[in-house]
Amino acid sequence: MAVATTPKDAQADRFPVLIQHQYGETTVQSEPSRIVSLSFIGHDFLLALGRPPHALRKWFGPHPYGIWPWAQEALGEATPIVMQGEIDIEAIAAMQPDLIVGQWSGMTKREYQLLSRIAPTVPPQLQYGDYGTPWQEMLRTLGRATGRLDQAEEIIAEIDARFHNIRQAHPEWLGASSVMVWAGQNGAYSARDIRGQFIQALGFEVPDAINTRASFNNYYVLIPPEDLSPIDVDALIWLDAGGSVSRLQRMPLRPTLRAYAEGREIYADLLLSAALSHSSPLSLNYALDRLVPLLEAAIDGDPATTVSSTAEAGLLPEGF
Repeated sequence: MAVATTPKDAQADRFPVLIQHQYGETTVQSEPSRIVSLSFIGHDFLLALGRPPHALRKWFGPHPYGIWPWAQEALGEATPIVMQGEIDIEAIAAMQPDLIVGQWSGMTKREYQLLSRIAPTVPPQLQYGDYGTPWQEMLRTLGRATGRLDQAEEIIAEIDARFHNIRQAHPEWLGASSVMVWAGQNGAYSARDIRGQFIQALGFEVPDAINTRASFNNYYVLIPPEDLSPIDVDALIWLDAGGSVSRLQRMPLRPTLRAYAEGREIYADLLLSAALSHSSPLSLNYALDRLVPLLEAAIDGDPATTVSSTAEAGLLPEGF
């Protein structure tokens, strides 16, 4: 499913726009042209709106400009400045931006106050915290800030419709339990996190055993290796940035999981894990294309059905 990436000049919203957020409110007086994106995933959202950032904050991965394959076409010939690590106020000031956006950035109030002296700055909304903003709200906010709200709403409607259609095609998923777990340290993502929101948008439920342990700004819970019961779910999704297969193979209590014995584990390789972790308008369709068939195999009610990605990673139990 394609996502529109061409700006719609005729639908550019009127300025100024007022945006409420966790540190107060910000007014964007006119359509910005030099946008600095401090969110670890926000550049994907700007690219989906056809607004390549002047500078972006790279998260991880080997790709040029920190842009993963699903967003490279939208990047086009743009050559953004790449930042990495902590927010560098002086470096940002030197860029002379006319808009700074930082949803999913961990921006502190002090940093916001300093950045606001440079240009209108947009941190997360109060009700969602630093990393809990749904992708729809992130895109909607950037749509308002850049004068592309109509385009943002069209993208949201298109992707939400795809999630709806998948739910309709899989009524057996409704209320089934599932969780995404970072394989490097058994970090289970709660329903407040974008990965938990993704799995719930397909009809699954993240267990209360995880949600009740997560705090407002702590979006994942470390599961001790001596008690894996909180992640023994109907569909267990292991996210891996690379190098964690051997750890999973050696995990002493993993064979005690029902999900292991019944072949309901899903291994997500680096690219799929990154797509789910970005959960952007440009990565969601890629993630759905790859994950939905794996989910279908994992919980079809037949333990003999192998999950291809788990088999290819060498993580199936003996006899599968």
